[in-house]
Amino acid sequence: MNSAAQPGCWQRLATRAASVRSRHRPVRCASLGLVLAALAVALLPGSALAGPTRVIELFTSQGCSSCPPADEIVTGLASDPDVLALTLPVDYWDYLGWKDTLASPGNSERQRAYAARRGDRSVYTPQIVVNGEQHVVGSNSKALADALERADPLTADVTLRYTPDALEVSVAGLLPKGARMASVSILQVSPREEITVERGENSGRTITYANVVRRQQTVGMWSGGSETFRMPRVELKKTGGEKCVVLIQLTGEDGPGRIIGAAGMLWDNGM
Repeated sequence: MNSAAQPGCWQRLATRAASVRSRHRPVRCASLGLVLAALAVALLPGSALAGPTRVIELFTSQGCSSCPPADEIVTGLASDPDVLALTLPVDYWDYLGWKDTLASPGNSERQRAYAARRGDRSVYTPQIVVNGEQHVVGSNSKALADALERADPLTADVTLRYTPDALEVSVAGLLPKGARMASVSILQVSPREEITVERGENSGRTITYANVVRRQQTVGMWSGGSETFRMPRVELKKTGGEKCVVLIQLTGEDGPGRIIGAAGMLWDNGM
């Protein structure tokens, strides 16, 4: 896919944000001093996605007082067609007085797998991973804009369509040099969640989340060329998600790596 798209929300982050340098520390929550209050975000409803050039995954928690600014940034980016913005609530801060109502152990495991593959053991909230590789403090919009600018272009074209029996995922293109296979994963996503936190660090706050990952399944492996993968409609009805997202991701024995293709769409009314 061509990454030279017209300027979108993410490409304006660097100019709209204050000039703040980020220092990452593997602590429980990123410093509130990193919050860029000057960044205005558009709370537009999630729409069908087609041909994003970047994928961001925000690892966040309702129990983290530094996370709401990052949640707000990702909510704004969710309306940018160039960015597939995903929210993955984690469960490892649930003991702090509030159990995250959207969190799953699978999201926490995915974050740890990224850190293990990178070799830096950096697991914290709010953390954004760009295209499965770079990670930045999620509330630092300048660092995020820089990471999005540096990200490698997606090389796999992905299209989605519904049949009477299944969701069909068509993948075409080439694997990066040296890669042998990539996983094809279907994520069931809730486009918007609004949660009022009753206890813990964010007690009394109402937080809006965009594109919350509720379930993820690998449906096959892709080795390049043109290939179609399918998931039965009955599987898509098992969660409360209203959107399907597909990620094509280089995956090895050391865990998930670079994302090379992505697409998403709302479920059709016939579901």
